[in-house]
Amino acid sequence: MAAGPAGAASALLESVKQNPQVAQNLCGQLRALNAQGVRSSSPQAVAMVAQSRNVSTQDAEVLTTYVVGLYCPDVR
Repeated sequence: MAAGPAGAASALLESVKQNPQVAQNLCGQLRALNAQGVRSSSPQAVAMVAQSRNVSTQDAEVLTTYVVGLYCPDVR
């Protein structure tokens, strides 16, 4: 049975949950983008996350939402 997109996203979120330092690093990157006026949900931010984590843009959107919600709610 192959893992579909939901399975991939779940594994990605679990990897962050198991290693909070990854989330903190991502928060730092997103804060830096915020300082430049770029929102965490922007195409630019999502593309950066997708590239840095080597995931699809859809998975990057899910990951960003998860990380911002749990680890850095101050990020916009």
